[in-house]
Amino acid sequence: MKIQQQIKLSSYRSKDFIRDYQKLVKETVIPYQYSVLNDMAPGAEKSHVVKNFENAAGVLRGEGAGDGFYGQVFQDSDAAKWIEAAAYSLISFPDKGLEEMCDGLIDKIADAQDTDGYLNTYFTIKDKEKRFTNLYEAHELYCAGHMMEAACAYYEATGKDKLLNVMIKNAEHIYKVFILDGHEGFPGHPEVELALLRMYQLTGNKHCLELAKHFIDVRGADPDYYNKETKSRSWTVWGNNPADNVYQQSDVPVRMMKDAKGHAVRAVYLYTAMAQLCSETDDKELFEACKRLFKSIKDKQMYITGGIGSTSIGEAFSVDYDLPGDTAYSETCASVGLMFFASRMLENEVSSEYADVMEKAFYNTVLAGMALDGKSFFYVNPLEVVPGISGVSQTHKHIITQRPGWYACACCPPNAARLISSFGKYAYGENENTAFCHMFASGEVNFKNGVSLVCETNYPYDFKIRYKINRGGELAVRIPGWSRSYELKVNGVVLSDEPKSGYLFFKVKEGDDVTLTLDDTPRLVYPSTSIPSLTGKVCLMRGPLVYCFEGVDNDGDVLSVALKRDGEMRVSRLDDGALKGVDKITVGAVRKRDGGSLYSDVPPEETEITAVAVPYYIWGNRGENQMRVWMDEIR
Repeated sequence: MKIQQQIKLSSYRSKDFIRDYQKLVKETVIPYQYSVLNDMAPGAEKSHVVKNFENAAGVLRGEGAGDGFYGQVFQDSDAAKWIEAAAYSLISFPDKGLEEMCDGLIDKIADAQDTDGYLNTYFTIKDKEKRFTNLYEAHELYCAGHMMEAACAYYEATGKDKLLNVMIKNAEHIYKVFILDGHEGFPGHPEVELALLRMYQLTGNKHCLELAKHFIDVRGADPDYYNKETKSRSWTVWGNNPADNVYQQSDVPVRMMKDAKGHAVRAVYLYTAMAQLCSETDDKELFEACKRLFKSIKDKQMYITGGIGSTSIGEAFSVDYDLPGDTAYSETCASVGLMFFASRMLENEVSSEYADVMEKAFYNTVLAGMALDGKSFFYVNPLEVVPGISGVSQTHKHIITQRPGWYACACCPPNAARLISSFGKYAYGENENTAFCHMFASGEVNFKNGVSLVCETNYPYDFKIRYKINRGGELAVRIPGWSRSYELKVNGVVLSDEPKSGYLFFKVKEGDDVTLTLDDTPRLVYPSTSIPSLTGKVCLMRGPLVYCFEGVDNDGDVLSVALKRDGEMRVSRLDDGALKGVDKITVGAVRKRDGGSLYSDVPPEETEITAVAVPYYIWGNRGENQMRVWMDEIR
């Protein structure tokens, strides 16, 4: 049984928790990011993104390059992700002014497209003759992919096809170069593959499907390709090692892949495209590879927060069970990509394990990537922070204690914005027979198969989810793996059916009232004994939320706190300040005090205390302080 995502996003109108986040993106994040793209944001690093498109257009008109190209080679993608986030926002919050801003930027992008369909400001401004000669580093196809995604989203949101036509022309150009003209190679950073498949879904253009399949099939067929490409040219972007095939996901053909490894974002973007191709072609061998890779991540290489990519060296997967909290890289983009991958796996196979991972990544790492005011962002998402060590020690330089306003490498902020704005695509899905509720999100949902419902819930802080059925059919509701108990009632009558692959399937009709009640009990979660850095540690969770302990709530020091295994836990809601509406958990604990020596044969004194935990995603919003997810435990 296959599921399709909710492609027509107007079918979901959010409310409550998700709507609040989407409203924050609309009112704060999108305008702020637009000002950054236009170099108008006070205090933010110069972006030059929009100016690059203007200068590229000047080159094509024969007027010169203005002040030239500035910034990262992949910066065109920042504009694309901004348009995509804005498109999703326009569906929920129609805004003529925002639409006009998008149209203006799209006009500049269209002006920067060459007559043959090529579109990339770096090469148009710098050197036309070097196009497609550095697939390893130069991100031409990566940028094209993000712009294709933006074009699809904007067309779906507004019906306007100017950017879509630009990117169809661009796709045909890439098709000519790599299929008709036989240019060797494949993208250094996967992205265009999944974008081409999305274009195919929207337009039916078979060249997009053929090109995506080509890039997936040739990856790793010649592991020496990037080495040969580098030797054939006399220039480089960063001077990366072209022989590091693990980093760039090209050490073996994709159908032979067994373990997730290399650059984490590149990995999950590629795996997403592979799973997406499976849903279009029913490639069973490829899907088996996807299942192996997903299992490798979920069972051996994923943080409790849904973060992936444990090492800063190459922003990469390390080895199985190497999941240190204090040096975790766990890039926001990687968890966004993990959600992409899990959602595409759901298209191929109904299994709640995929939605469980989506939920874990979203409510923890993705949301942690953005401050509660929408004005600052984390690129890296550690599970432990100690001011004075984090960001200072050579081994912890990448760990920062506060979210910066922007980055020179600004992939994460717009990535988080576009995912939050499009949350309905991941929460709901369908096939011709069944409407699927993968995650619990308030709002009105109209499925193309005829089912229509309104979901009411204050999840993830309340654990009762109510569905009011406007038009009937078959409904499939996920039972989360973390919920030790549950009860589902239809019109007050308990449904006694057993879940299938983690979903309850049942028929509903107009006027029915469905209520799902999940376990709201806080719980201690223990790590595998195979994770060496977490021996003797314990984590506090409630529902999908990982909780952390910050110094601001615990007398400035969480390092000396140990949780009692049988300590009393109480949940209470905060009603004021930055954390209004958030549930904190107090838990019985002890504080250990020593004599101040570096080492001592005298055991520390222990004092009973009540420790305070808050959801991980809100950490760092109240100033610099200690933070820890994995705590010591005592009996």
